[in-house]
Amino acid sequence: MTEWLLKHCVKNYQNTDSETVRTAYGTLSSVTGMLCNVFLFAVKFAIGMLTQSISITSDAFNNLSDCMSCLVTLFGYKLAAKPADKEHPFGHGRMEYVVSFIVAIIIFIVGYELFSSSIDKIIHPQSVIFSWPLFIILAASILVKLWMSLFNKTLGRKINNIGMIATAQDSRNDVIATAVTLLALFLSKFVPSIPVDGIAGLIVSGFIFYSGYGISKDIIGKLLGNPADQKQTTAIKNMILSYPEVLGVHDMIIHDYGPGKELGSAHVEVDSQMNFLKAHDVVDQAERKIYEKMHVMMTLHLDPVDTTNPVCNAYRDETSRILHEMDPNLSMHDFRIVSGPTHTNLVFDVMIPYECKYTKEEIQKRLDEELTKQATQIYTVITFDHEYTQEQETKE
Repeated sequence: MTEWLLKHCVKNYQNTDSETVRTAYGTLSSVTGMLCNVFLFAVKFAIGMLTQSISITSDAFNNLSDCMSCLVTLFGYKLAAKPADKEHPFGHGRMEYVVSFIVAIIIFIVGYELFSSSIDKIIHPQSVIFSWPLFIILAASILVKLWMSLFNKTLGRKINNIGMIATAQDSRNDVIATAVTLLALFLSKFVPSIPVDGIAGLIVSGFIFYSGYGISKDIIGKLLGNPADQKQTTAIKNMILSYPEVLGVHDMIIHDYGPGKELGSAHVEVDSQMNFLKAHDVVDQAERKIYEKMHVMMTLHLDPVDTTNPVCNAYRDETSRILHEMDPNLSMHDFRIVSGPTHTNLVFDVMIPYECKYTKEEIQKRLDEELTKQATQIYTVITFDHEYTQEQETKE
């Protein structure tokens, strides 16, 4: 069904890098969601009125909020597709994240209203009218939501859209919420003295709150700046290292300006004796390859590495060995030596992973203790890198 809709509603639907195609995906998702949710709202609201069930009515308004979310999202896709302008040189792709956050707020508001209604229903319980035909209709609505979840998940993965994936998660939560509502309707037939309906309403509102929390958490992370996906950065690093002239890659940063709009930078180590024009040609090819394969606009900075100086190589190997003994995840780059008449400075950067049990002070102390065993007087000048935050400590 999903593939059929894509083929008949989205022109060139396989070209998911196109802004026009991405917008068409968003339109298809939003319109389909609005149609399905309006239908479910109408059916459940009518059943809720007939059975006097607050849990069914709550579930109905949950579908109505989903319809509103789809409407807001539809406008979001249109805004995100706007080309770059003077005020927004990187485009408007992040508008998808802003719109998704608005959707989360709407979900929280609906959840609060239903929570309040359910509390009132528990305090002032009313009898619920049970009917097998209505029960079956509600059960059938679960199948609609299951299909909507799979539909949005498929579309979201095709164009890497967090909003659609969040919508799919919300639909899965709706399936659970409707199942709870069905159970409450069934139990009300046998235990009318217990306010099962109000309790189920509370549970449904809890699912709505949880859905809003999950969406808002993901979106806030995107807006604040989550670390780049590990698979993505590994693939980019491997592409750069595929050139034999490249000795190492470090300080990679990926900036997310919305789905399909990513800019990045990295430092590329090459032999200091290498011809500058040739080195530039290598990184230029790497930048083009990354954009073609990963659709990330990379800027690569050249870092010269002295590989011909045996003294520098020996100190580099020794420093690397010490770091590896402390923690295999500790890494080093930009290593160079500055020799003087009385002492030698070792200048380098150390990358400390977040999960490392050692502090920068402990790492500095261990390196100093080991390296000062050399015959020559050694001082270390270390820049400690911690993801995107850099702090420098020097001992001379």
